[in-house]
Amino acid sequence: MAIWQGKSLRKPSGARAIQNRNKRNAEFGRDPAETKIGDKRVKKIRTKGGNEKIRLTNANKINVVDPKNNKVQVTEILNVVENSANSHFVRRNIITKGAVVDTGLGKAKVTSRPGQDGIVNGVLVEQE
Repeated sequence: MAIWQGKSLRKPSGARAIQNRNKRNAEFGRDPAETKIGDKRVKKIRTKGGNEKIRLTNANKINVVDPKNNKVQVTEILNVVENSANSHFVRRNIITKGAVVDTGLGKAKVTSRPGQDGIVNGVLVEQE
């Protein structure tokens, strides 16, 4: 079944809403990228207006910023430690924005959207 991002078929009260028009092609959505840990794999997707989005399906490197000295280093992603988007993403090692990943430099919080931008950026999290 297709993903549809149009108006709901139900009103806030729970009553059935009467549609005054049919679904539009522009209201269709796509499956989430669900970026996993592995050798880098990229998918190009055509978006509205003929533009392109780069979907990162697999990644094994992250650009990490150290907030103490503002230096950026590229390092290996070891595994996903925490993911506020979905607790099951930790078990499946899926990287989304806001996920905390274990790297060679320590834990880093992902600041980019890998499924939209095609790159994984992060900031080092201070150990407590």
